[in-house]
Amino acid sequence: MNPQVSIIVPVHNAQATLPRCINSIIHQEYTDFELLLVDDGSTDRSGAICDEFAAQDGRVTVIHKENSGVSDARNLALSRAAGTYLQFVDSDDWISPDATKRFVKTAQENGCDLVIADFYRVIGKRLSPKGNIDEAGPFSREKYAAFMMESPADFYYGVLWNKLFRREIVEKYGLRMDPSVSWCEDFMFNLEYIRHAKVFCAIQIPLYYYVKTKGSLASQGMNFSRTVRMKRDVFDCYNNFYKNIFSEEDYEKIRFQVYRFLIDAAGDGTLSLGAKKLENRLYISMEALGGTGALAEAYRYNKLLDYYLEPIGIKYDLSLQDVRLLLCLEGTASPCSKRDLADRLGETSQGITHRLQKLAARGYLQTEEALPGRQRGNSRKIKRMRITFLPDAEAILEELRQAEAEDMELRLSGFTEEEKETYQRLTRKIDYNMQRVLSNYGSILSSEI
Repeated sequence: MNPQVSIIVPVHNAQATLPRCINSIIHQEYTDFELLLVDDGSTDRSGAICDEFAAQDGRVTVIHKENSGVSDARNLALSRAAGTYLQFVDSDDWISPDATKRFVKTAQENGCDLVIADFYRVIGKRLSPKGNIDEAGPFSREKYAAFMMESPADFYYGVLWNKLFRREIVEKYGLRMDPSVSWCEDFMFNLEYIRHAKVFCAIQIPLYYYVKTKGSLASQGMNFSRTVRMKRDVFDCYNNFYKNIFSEEDYEKIRFQVYRFLIDAAGDGTLSLGAKKLENRLYISMEALGGTGALAEAYRYNKLLDYYLEPIGIKYDLSLQDVRLLLCLEGTASPCSKRDLADRLGETSQGITHRLQKLAARGYLQTEEALPGRQRGNSRKIKRMRITFLPDAEAILEELRQAEAEDMELRLSGFTEEEKETYQRLTRKIDYNMQRVLSNYGSILSSEI
């Protein structure tokens, strides 16, 4: 049975970064893939490293060839690929553990021909997120082309590695890389592919870590005349793309925007001012993961849920704490107090106030003071508030519900139906016991305050 995804990695003298790259692929949450490693005449240990991984994992196939360039290497892998979808990774980069899963899920749920995702640009020990499309899909070829026109020479659109392609389209139209082009060869392949694709989607979550070490045309030994000629050829391809996508009348309206490519083609730019220290999206203590006892168990439970919540925060430009508060509010009876919310989330009341103001400013909810609450002994009355979710919150709330479901699905993976029923029954008993003890404690404490 053919794999769902063919992941293609061209390799040339990358022994220092190759293990990190391959490990990030073979440890994907999504497992129905083949990994095609094309050793393009490496003179270091890269070929041996590829063979070592192939010996350990049956999904890995190694192709050894004489050095002829990255385009030839990718073309050879395309001729061997068997997956429904195609994914590309460069040997000095790596992908997040959920990258392939999110690509495939988006493609299948929306019937996509092309899925494009945000990425991190990594320079040294710093990284910054990169993404251009904020609109949820699916959308048409014309709309995707209009998005691309805004930043025509941007890596986001030009490269292969932040995208998922449908192999059927590549094979039907005989699409391949042009080995004679060593500048924007990815972009030219993308332009040809887009002409035949119909449905597009964007993922507003960085899934790829791009290490900015690739050389420029000058560092590749390109002479000036050849560089000029190559850029002209690429622009002609880009210009003809828009002539084919739009009518003659519409093209005339956008012609000067298309010509921006000549200006923007100078490069991808430098690290943005929003750069932060390099680390994986969610920090996880490996020592704590292997710990024993109630605290270690609680840590694992919370970190697993955070793993599913964090991408939602990235997508909606919210912090993980903001997203956790939204999830908490959905499961909390209204009216409620800031003190109770702070206690549930391990934050201060001032922190909860700030987050509520932020979520209200985004149009997700509104708060209003409720009637005076209960008194605890001689203490002051606890201020309570009524939370109302607004229509703009429905999309993110639905994603939070789905994240909870995925969290539970993973924890119960491998369980039989009988085991799931037993687990749920025992969980209800455990919850009852904890509620009984904590409720009694809370009642005693309230009477003493």
